[in-house]
Parts: sequence; structure tokens; C-alpha cells
Amino acid sequence: MFHVPIYLEGLRSRPLLVFWLATLAQAVLWIAVPLIFYAAPPPDLARLLAIGHEFPLQGDFGPPLAYWLAEIAFRATGLFGVYALSQICVIVTYWCVFALGRAIVGAMQAAMAVLLMVGISVFAVPTPNFGPPILAMALWAAMLLFFWRTVEEGRCHYWYAIGAAAALLLMTTSAALILIAALALFTALSARGRAAAAGPDPWIAIAALIGIVCLHVFWLERAGDGLGPAFGRLNVAGMAGANTAAWLRLFAGLFVAHAGLAVLVVLASGWPRTRPGPAPAVARAPVAAPAVTFVKAFALVPALLVTIVAVLAGDHLPVGGTAPLLVLSGLAVIIAAGDSFELHHLRILGFAWGGLLVLPAIFIPVVIGLLPWVTGTELKVAQPATAMGRFFADNFARRTGHPLAVVSGDDQIAELVALAAPSRPSVYFADASAHSPWVTVQDIREKGAVIVWPALDTNPAPPPDIKAHFPDLVAEVPHTFARAVRGRLPPLLIGWGVIRPSGGPAATPRQ
Repeated sequence: MFHVPIYLEGLRSRPLLVFWLATLAQAVLWIAVPLIFYAAPPPDLARLLAIGHEFPLQGDFGPPLAYWLAEIAFRATGLFGVYALSQICVIVTYWCVFALGRAIVGAMQAAMAVLLMVGISVFAVPTPNFGPPILAMALWAAMLLFFWRTVEEGRCHYWYAIGAAAALLLMTTSAALILIAALALFTALSARGRAAAAGPDPWIAIAALIGIVCLHVFWLERAGDGLGPAFGRLNVAGMAGANTAAWLRLFAGLFVAHAGLAVLVVLASGWPRTRPGPAPAVARAPVAAPAVTFVKAFALVPALLVTIVAVLAGDHLPVGGTAPLLVLSGLAVIIAAGDSFELHHLRILGFAWGGLLVLPAIFIPVVIGLLPWVTGTELKVAQPATAMGRFFADNFARRTGHPLAVVSGDDQIAELVALAAPSRPSVYFADASAHSPWVTVQDIREKGAVIVWPALDTNPAPPPDIKAHFPDLVAEVPHTFARAVRGRLPPLLIGWGVIRPSGGPAATPRQ
């Protein structure tokens, strides 16, 4: 006799219910944690919103769709909307994996594949930090599901869904062409793929994509992600060894991203074996060879292509981020386990899965509270963004009679001020003006600006780089902001100065 936990009975009898309970629990948790404990959004998200605020069509940041969607969500419901948007992408990804797995291995094991993905997301997908990789993950999962419906199930009308998802992917991530190339390669090399592509539907979808592909190439060139540097590295003598080492590091990073999944697999396989005993078996009908090939191909080939391109481009991270490359990892493990496998350590396995879901959420507020006392440092999400935004916006309005329209100086502080100020000013990236083509020096002269920087003491003198960009700036006494947890941290001092709009005493920036 052995005890079967309720979650295993739920997987056997109501796999769809287990899927939704697990997926929604993760979504609710990772909406609540940043809303309750983050005083500021993650730095990457603050940058995303600073750029998305302008709804740019071009810039050096790549395809813009994630920036647009984040700004729309923020304008609708604030940071709650952005955090919810990120979790919607996770839910869409999980649903596509579940639907694909249900068609291949059955509903029970499809739900198990989704449960395994919790062990991936905890290390590789920082879901509160919405951005192109999170959105691309959902779109890529949808494309794989639509492709399965088309090629393996013969539903030709899904070619149009693939085309729509591909268009959105091209507007989202710099890895889009690589991922689409993996689909095209599979279609050309498989008999079923060639048969599915024989009709007119795929060619109509491809024709509709041509304009988006041209835009995508334009965005890549503006972001410096064109193919020229990649081909150049191929021609450099002596680069083969360095490229191989860089590729191995990237692939090792992808393996590390599966650490949580590996823990669950090791426990389920029976290690460490403390005592012999019966274990419940999970069986399914044999998986067809084309389905096995499909999952293996799209679990491995995109990661292989993306990491190779990243190495040739000189990037230290996979092109387009890690998240889209891990979509089928859980399903691949389930297929590799065989048509029948035993589950060991069921009680510990349940606690391990719950720990991977809950412990990171508990860890964040603990770290926010303890880090200032233990190490004298703090997380970026603990900075008082709301207080900073209101202070600088109010002071600018009182001094000039105009709402704050532009903020510049230290990028990270400027992004937080722009996000939290009631007037939502634009950010001018002084060190790299190509990041903010929507703001010019003339705009700063006409509208005025607040310039901010981190200060070490009450000396109002700006840092040399700030002074170089704004030589006529008259600085104010740095302002002290209260920290939620002070600990052993020094006071949070922010230096600042005001550039008045045209018509007032002007302190204008140098071109």
C-alpha cells in the first residue's frame, strides 16, 4: 500500500482543473508580490516604460511592440496593468503548451509538463519584469501550437493564425527571424511539413508578412543587430576557439535555467532512494514518431540557432532573451520519460513544487527588509519612486508654472521620476541621445527640464558628466528621500537642478 497525494489524483481525474489552479496561482502570486512589496518597478521595466511612453516606431531598442503594450497597460491601470500583462503572457504560454501536450501525450501528462515549467520560470523568466522576451515567449508558444494544428492535424486555415503570430513576433523580438527560420527549416525537411505547405494558404500568409519583415530588418539595423558584425566575426582569424567557448557558456546558461525542473525530475525519478517500495505509475498511449520529432526539434533547434547567432554577434546573452527558448522543455522531459514511468517521493515532490512556486515570492520581501541591515545595500525595487516623482514634478511646476515635460541626468533615476511624476515627462538620455530621438535640445530649451543624479553629500555641484551636458545648469541642494528600510544605508540623496522653459532664466544644455 502506498499513499497517493491529492494532486496526483487531481492530475488523473481533472488535469484541466489542476492546470488552471497551478497557472492562476502563479499569476496571482506574481501580480501581488510586486504590487505589495516593490516601491519601484524593476530597472528594465522602468526603461521599457520610459521608451514606450513615446510610442516610438524607430529607435535603437529593436522591435517596439512590447514597449507599446506596456505603455497602454500602464495608462489603463498603472503598474498593476503591466504586471498583469506579464502574467497574461505566462498564462498564454502555459495554455499553448498544455493544448499542444494534450494533443501529443494526453491531458494528464500535458498538465505535468506545465507543472514542470514552474521549475524553469523561477530561474529564467522574471515574470514581473515585462519586456520583449516575455511577450515573445507567449507568441512563440502560440506559433508552435498553430503549426502543430496545421502540419500534424491538417487544419490549413491555421496558416493565417501562424502568419498573424509571426507578424506580432517580428514586431516584438530581435530573435523573430531566427525562430521563424526554425519553423521554415522543419517544414522543408519533414514530409508532413512539405505536404502542408503545398497549398496556397501558407504563401498568402508569407506574402502578407513581407512588409513586416522589412520593418523588422530596419529595426535590427537601427539597434545594431544586423548581420554584418556576425559575418565579420566569421572572417577573423583565431576566433573559432573563442566563439566555441562563448557558445558553450551560453548553452551552459540555458542548462542552469532548468535547475528547478531538474530538481523535480530527480525527485520524481527516485533519487535519493531511501527505501524500496511501490510507486504509482503514469502511463500513456505510445507517442507517434512525428510528434516526438516535432517536440525534440523545437526544444533544441531554436536554442541552437539563437545561441550561435548571439556568439557571432558578440552578445553575452541569447538573442531575444532566454524565455522563448524554454517553451517546450517541460513537454520534452515528459516525452523523454517514456510511455510509462513511476513517480517517487510523492510527498517531497509536492513540497518541492510548492517551494519553487512560493519561496521566491517570500524571498523578495525578506531580502528587501534584511539587505539594508546585513550588507548596507538595497534592491533597486526598494527605491522610493513615488516620492521622487512627486517632489521633482511639484518643484518644477512651482518654479516655472509649467508641468514637468522632460527629465534627464542619471538614467535610472530619471526613468523612475518620469514614471512616477503626475505629468509623465519624457526621458532624455543625455549620454546616448539616440535612445530618445523624441526629445531634442531645442525641446529642452522650450519646455524646460529637471536634471537628477545620485549625490554623496549635500554639495550641490553636479557630477562632471552632468556638467558637461548641461554647462549652464544651476544645481539645487540635494534632496533627501526616506527609505522604506534604512538599515545601515546612508541617506538617499538625489542631486538636482532645473532648466527653465524659454522665457525664464534659462540654463540650456550644450549640443
